[in-house]
Amino acid sequence: MAQENKNETRKKMRIKKGDTVVVITGKYKGVKGKVLKAFPKDSTVIVERVNFIKRHTRPNQQNQQGGIVEKEAPINVSNVKLFNEKLNDVTRAVYKQAGDSRIRVCKKTGDEI
Repeated sequence: MAQENKNETRKKMRIKKGDTVVVITGKYKGVKGKVLKAFPKDSTVIVERVNFIKRHTRPNQQNQQGGIVEKEAPINVSNVKLFNEKLNDVTRAVYKQAGDSRIRVCKKTGDEI
């Protein structure tokens, strides 16, 4: 019962894979990067060159050496904002109804993303 209520109140993420974002808080504040992967269920995204962690790996077919590997970890979507190349500034994405389909547009300029 409690799980159903949690799922109903979750908002849809407005940031998708391939978007350019800027980190607005935390250790990597001000860093701009591309979204590599998005996890809507967890409301998190993986941004390139942001939030590095170290993983100890065993030798395998792909990695003969093994050892310590650095990779990006997910960060909460509330800690990033969409970057608009035309404005050279951060913005928000909103959905507009265009006929029978929805499109993402820039909140500040109204341009399609």
